[in-house]
Amino acid sequence: MQADTEVQRLLAMPEEAYMNEEQLAFFQARLLTDQAEVEAHLEEVRRGIADNERSGDELDRAAVEEELRLLLRQADRETRLLRKIRQALRRIEEGDYGYCAETGQPIGLARLMLRPTAELCLEAKERQEKREHHYSKLRGDQ
Repeated sequence: MQADTEVQRLLAMPEEAYMNEEQLAFFQARLLTDQAEVEAHLEEVRRGIADNERSGDELDRAAVEEELRLLLRQADRETRLLRKIRQALRRIEEGDYGYCAETGQPIGLARLMLRPTAELCLEAKERQEKREHHYSKLRGDQ
């Protein structure tokens, strides 16, 4: 409940207060918490992969291989998320956090609350997704 109150208080701050010390401290703490959770989960996934590789039961080999494939995919996603979290923490240190990498405009607190690793404002992200969709159609991916 206290976290919700803090979020509401931060969202209620005037625009001039954007990325003030209090907001930066909030996002840094959240990102550090997320980082610790992802690292712990990634370690669990790695242990699961190691356990599956040691499993020698030939009868369940197909099931083991499918589980291993899922664990590897999960590890890949977790590794990418961890990289994004570390990049966001670096942007906080460098004073660039909360500003669009493409336009330099504020990303916005509401968007950062939903995705604290966001690098692009909503408009720039929409343009990026339209370009990606356009190029995937040209390549025949769809």
